[in-house]
Amino acid sequence: MKRTCHYLPLLLVCAVPLVRAQGPYNFAIGFGSAQDPSNGLGIENSNSVNAFGSCTPSTADPTCQQTPALGHLFMGFDGDAMLNKHFGFGGEFNFEPTKGNYGPLQYRQEFYDFNGLYEPISNKHFAIRLEGGIGGAHTGFSIFQNSCVGVAVCSGYASSVGGANHFQEHASLGVQIYVTHHIFVRPQFDYHHVSGFTDQFGRDTVPEGSVWVGYNFGSFQ
Repeated sequence: MKRTCHYLPLLLVCAVPLVRAQGPYNFAIGFGSAQDPSNGLGIENSNSVNAFGSCTPSTADPTCQQTPALGHLFMGFDGDAMLNKHFGFGGEFNFEPTKGNYGPLQYRQEFYDFNGLYEPISNKHFAIRLEGGIGGAHTGFSIFQNSCVGVAVCSGYASSVGGANHFQEHASLGVQIYVTHHIFVRPQFDYHHVSGFTDQFGRDTVPEGSVWVGYNFGSFQ
């Protein structure tokens, strides 16, 4: 039965189980953190006459709120298929499961990439994994607002105010350790080079550390 993915970064989740590769394929869920300092800029809050305009944080402007550093908890989905014992391909999607404050706004950061995979060492106990590829980074912004009916009923809701999209280059190094024949744990270091990311944060280079838990379907004889 044909399946359809409506969200491009999650295409890999739908596509990998359908790949008729010569070898095994993996699916994993990971948790970690990506790091990038603040770019030092600011956004005026709703109390300013220039609400949500750009500003330079200082004590002379109490309504100017500084933009944050990137460093919250990230969650990820990863899938890959091996063409032979050493070479394969796959994709990865990482996102912040909860929103963070971006000055007076809220934001959620996402990274997605499609990679070539090389395993120079691979046996039934562990595998060294090197990945490299391209993808994108999306920063989505929203604003939280309260709405009240008199003084009896109040509710809050978040409204999207747009987002920023950037091209990224991705590389990673991981050690996949097999706990059983199929279940594995993989500590992994990722490097994202995001063109124009200094519009939102302090650097175009974003290191990320994570731990993945997954399941391996099949094996080479």
